[in-house]
Amino acid sequence: TAQWGRMFSRCLVSPWVLGTVRILILVLCNCSGQTVSVPWDLPAISSQQHQEGLVFIHTESSLYSLPCSPVEMEVADPTYHWVQDSTAPRLLSVTKEGRLLFRHFQAGDSGNYSCTISYMRHGILVSQTFHYSIFGYHVPEGLDTVLLFHSKLCKDEWTKSFLLGLQKKLKQLEIQHHCKLQLTDTFCFPSLSNRSNEFVVQVQLEVSPFGPLWDEHCNPQDTEMVTDCYHKTAQHNLRQVQLTLTRFFKEHKSFHITGADNPGTNFTNEFVSILQTKQCSGGYGQTKQLQRCLNCCIVCPPGMFSSPKNNQCSLCPVGTYSLVYGVGFCTPCKDGMITRVPGASSMMDCVNNERTKQVVLIMHKIPELILIISPVLIAVNFLLILCSCYWFCREYQMSSPGASKMTGITTRTERVTSIFKIFKQSSQASPDAGPAGDTSHVDTTTSQGGDEEHTRGAQNLAPVTDETTPVLTLEDRKDTY
Repeated sequence: TAQWGRMFSRCLVSPWVLGTVRILILVLCNCSGQTVSVPWDLPAISSQQHQEGLVFIHTESSLYSLPCSPVEMEVADPTYHWVQDSTAPRLLSVTKEGRLLFRHFQAGDSGNYSCTISYMRHGILVSQTFHYSIFGYHVPEGLDTVLLFHSKLCKDEWTKSFLLGLQKKLKQLEIQHHCKLQLTDTFCFPSLSNRSNEFVVQVQLEVSPFGPLWDEHCNPQDTEMVTDCYHKTAQHNLRQVQLTLTRFFKEHKSFHITGADNPGTNFTNEFVSILQTKQCSGGYGQTKQLQRCLNCCIVCPPGMFSSPKNNQCSLCPVGTYSLVYGVGFCTPCKDGMITRVPGASSMMDCVNNERTKQVVLIMHKIPELILIISPVLIAVNFLLILCSCYWFCREYQMSSPGASKMTGITTRTERVTSIFKIFKQSSQASPDAGPAGDTSHVDTTTSQGGDEEHTRGAQNLAPVTDETTPVLTLEDRKDTY
């Protein structure tokens, strides 16, 4: 059973089968546009390279430090070297202990980092490299505020002057409550009230709880509790700024704007609406990568984007690309160029439109060719497998210890049977032979050690005369056969 099992496994792992499977895998991977390696071509990993996985740092963190090695190493006089894998690397801040420092972490600080620690051990220079993938994130907390003002003018220059003055007064609230207040959209339309010659100016104000020193009470190195601390701090800051905004617009009902063309005009506040939201900022999406905070917003990597108030990262459409982390919109290709597939992360992915059409046409035809070629390849492999199994079985029978013995026994049996048939024919051909025709007295035996046959009863054969048909003796028959 074991030998037959080895024979079967040998047929299945024949080089023709493996080669065909490998070709099909590579063709399918190329058709899908993905670059992958087949399992038996995996590169060897150096023992001095360590992949430490993902590191998540909250946006606008006041200070975060990342150690070179995740485990403290007690070595003499080590040197540290940090490198950022980016198209536009920046100057990195590293402490004497080899820790990488981030102050006011931004989405663009995300990326792949590596740190090499070098030291002497028994007179030999030893170095170890640790790789990190750093992603920015933030807890989904914020306020959406809508403000309505009445004014007699609806000119862009007057509206801009009004918004600049409003932004300056709100700056004091940012410092007081560690928040960020940003004016996003402004609309001006005629008033529907009975008052003539008046316009309504609608202002949208976004409030973010991640202002200066917002996380001063949280320890970013405490990975188990820091996310809960961020949630509580953000909610507290938002409640305080909501009360402050309501009181501020009650005290500041009118804003007077003056200019060279007009002695002045007033923007009078009529309505304030504040809504607490759980939305992601532009360039972030809820990808559930951070296990301790599944609803947190993770920065979108290159090749993806997320527009403001959209909680999902999406691939850049065909004809666009994104180079950095955390973009709200993808960059279109220039000069009518286009990308082959969605999710382009480099300007080099933009190619000529005509060339792309040809590639797309070929890509559509490849699956049909695969459907035509695959049955032929399968049939050829099946025949090759059968041939391999046949030749293996033949070699197995020829090389088996009992094969020669069985062959010898079969040959001897055939010889005895042939002799028996000869005596029978002789008896039938000579009816006057008397006792010679009685084959019951013929005793044929085969010796154990060789091919010699002994026949008893041959002495009783009648002598052959000229009138009868000649009959060969046993010795003659043996020589003939």
